[in-house]
Amino acid sequence: GPEMPLFSVPKEVAVGTAMLGVAFATGMLAGKRYPSLVFGTPKSSKSIIGKSSPLWQYILDHSLREHPILKKLRLLTADHPWGKMMVSCDQAQLMANLVKLIKAKKVIEIGVFTGYNTLNMALVLPDNGRVIACDINEDYVKIGKPLWKEAGVEHKIDLRIKPAIQTLDELLASGEAETFDFAFIDADKESCNEYYEKCLRLVKKGGIIAIDNVLWSGRVLKPRKDDLATQSIHHLNEKLLRDTRVNISMLPMGDGVTLAFKL
Repeated sequence: GPEMPLFSVPKEVAVGTAMLGVAFATGMLAGKRYPSLVFGTPKSSKSIIGKSSPLWQYILDHSLREHPILKKLRLLTADHPWGKMMVSCDQAQLMANLVKLIKAKKVIEIGVFTGYNTLNMALVLPDNGRVIACDINEDYVKIGKPLWKEAGVEHKIDLRIKPAIQTLDELLASGEAETFDFAFIDADKESCNEYYEKCLRLVKKGGIIAIDNVLWSGRVLKPRKDDLATQSIHHLNEKLLRDTRVNISMLPMGDGVTLAFKL
């Protein structure tokens, strides 16, 4: 696609980044027009700091450090019709920093899309680290898989193409409860509570669960009764506030991300 002007974003960052400004979040477009995609999140039409904001520009200019192969995958994804659904580079960088901070070795990712965030986390994991990457659509993942290999981290990524609930149940059944360090949840919002509960069982004490799209383009302020996705997110947000099993921080980054720290 054509390069989009983004104030003074460095050239190596600019291409594709404008698409990401719509929502700083990951996922895939689904909804009524694409019922075959169980994983999916209709993305926000606006972010907390808009893509045209000089402040957002300043954030990118003064914090982004992107691995060359991550950049390559971001640009490839930006050319995709649903490119703006990719996790933004700044949010992915935060996830990787958290993974590194807690010296994580085992990570779960629910919702892969083209695998930008997957690659990002795999790059900071030790050589014996693993990302269990859950998605139901391999078409998008095929965009990123060659770059996982090019980055030398393909062996760290265990891709499971099946409903994530099934994969989480298999991990629990095989005795892997409380063995994971980090989980990133960004798939169909109707199942977000179930994903959270199962990840909470799989993550060890001191581990982190990151839940994406918790602000849902502001729709959580007044959830419509017929909007199951918004209702699900809002209910989980209310539950997390009172959940004594975790400490939480809700960050106004993009479409909102909550970090739950297991006690």
